[in-house]
Amino acid sequence: MITIIAGTNRPNSRALRIAHLYASLLAQRGAAHQLLDLAALPADFITNALYDNVGQHPEFNQLVKLASEADKLVFVVPEYNCSYPGVLKMFIDGLPYPGGIRGKKAALVGLGTGSQGGLLALSHMTDILMYLGTAVLPTRVRLPFLDQHLTADGELTNALYQQLLAEQTDQLIAF
Repeated sequence: MITIIAGTNRPNSRALRIAHLYASLLAQRGAAHQLLDLAALPADFITNALYDNVGQHPEFNQLVKLASEADKLVFVVPEYNCSYPGVLKMFIDGLPYPGGIRGKKAALVGLGTGSQGGLLALSHMTDILMYLGTAVLPTRVRLPFLDQHLTADGELTNALYQQLLAEQTDQLIAF
């Protein structure tokens, strides 16, 4: 099972649109997958699901289960302030430790409206995932100037971006 994580809690985000595109690529290849949208995080998870409250928040636990039951993960990571979204870090911090995503494999897709395409966000995510014992696929896809190539209904208009995602999907399945 591959879990695709839309790495922000922003409603109707670009990350969610790309996550749906990735899901389509996996479906075309017959790969079992599911989507974890951080917009579904309960509003109180920071105070009621972390630290001394681990495992005690049923809504948060459902999202944790989506990550924990996966063999592989795809993180679709928008760049926020030269890194990844804080809500993604809080979600990762709320996963069981040690464990959670230890021993899993992950692919990273960086999103940006500027020229870097989430480069720093992917670098920071790689460091965190490697620390947690999650193997990161070397092919990290970056999608710069995404607002120019992603329609409101989720169509990716850049042929190179489509190719990069398809190639990474194939590599993830073989990983």
